[in-house]
Amino acid sequence: MRPRGWVRLAAFAGSAVVTPRNQRFRVSTALVGVAALALLTGCSNSPDSDNLPTRDPATAAVSPTDTPRPAGDVARLSSPVRALLTEASTGEIAALDASTDTSTVLFLIDPTTLGHTDPNGVPDAGVRALSLSARGASLTQGKPGELLVAAPNRIFRINITAHSVSEIPFDGDARSVQRRDDGTLLVGTADGKVRTLATDGKVTHTITGLASADALALTEGHVSVLDRRQTSVTEIELGKDDLGLALRAGDGATNMIADHFGRIIVTDSTGGELLVFSAGPLVLRQRFPVNSSPYALAYDQRSDTVWVTCTQSNEVVGFDLSTGIPTEVGRYPTVRQPNSVTIDQRTGDMFVGSATGDGLQRIRADDRKRGQ
Repeated sequence: MRPRGWVRLAAFAGSAVVTPRNQRFRVSTALVGVAALALLTGCSNSPDSDNLPTRDPATAAVSPTDTPRPAGDVARLSSPVRALLTEASTGEIAALDASTDTSTVLFLIDPTTLGHTDPNGVPDAGVRALSLSARGASLTQGKPGELLVAAPNRIFRINITAHSVSEIPFDGDARSVQRRDDGTLLVGTADGKVRTLATDGKVTHTITGLASADALALTEGHVSVLDRRQTSVTEIELGKDDLGLALRAGDGATNMIADHFGRIIVTDSTGGELLVFSAGPLVLRQRFPVNSSPYALAYDQRSDTVWVTCTQSNEVVGFDLSTGIPTEVGRYPTVRQPNSVTIDQRTGDMFVGSATGDGLQRIRADDRKRGQ
């Protein structure tokens, strides 16, 4: 499904260019994408990731300590938050602890009881803590009722209903994981490999040639990989041994998600931009200045809005992408160091996690509507 407001205009360098209706085509953006394609495609099939030109991975900018009161409600958590995800079928919020480098606590939070405490200020039974034996790098949705956590030498599977943890042994430092419709897993590693795991956990295919595989996006049969060390997005075709097309992703890309339209949305934290790609073939469709070091991403399917946290200003900003150029639709103060954000797709409520231990923030969908 193509996002509303986009129409096919022309073919350029072997791929179609899509721009908004009733708007002049921005040649400069397309040329930047094609130039980056020419630069990167020539080295994308190299099997030796050690010889690739790289940079230190971009990170979230350090937030100021003096900030306005966060919008909505803020609940205490006992640890800073590295990553957040709302499990699709239950609505439970999963928060990865960011306090250690050797192990992880995963908090499972019932949003209906979020913020409820006893007279001593202790969270009620709506918050459960599960201990993981390794540092979790990322959180993704598994099958219904399940979450997946990528970690060194294993993939954790979290059963939301049973509040239990199991492991899939894995040879490598897993940084990202995605579940395909057939139950197989795609796993990206710190040394730039993308491996396919069968339902029994065995590796059935490996693609090399990236410097790191920090995030994966699945869109209508296509797989895209974010490489923070090359600040690039690369398309891969499963079953083939070589990498596909690659495009530069700004000056320091940090995070990537896909929406239900098949758009691939990337934050360029160093360059202060929001980048929007499509796959099959890989094309840069939109780029937009956000400033204030955009970092974490979440997509609200109910309102077709992408929400971006800005760590330099302790804000979360919403953009409507339907017109072909992102249009700001909301901006709210957040908890300090908002390195994670998630949306409950059932209610539209947004949750923002503080990486400095300042709590878990909820901005309700109704409050966002009133604020517009």
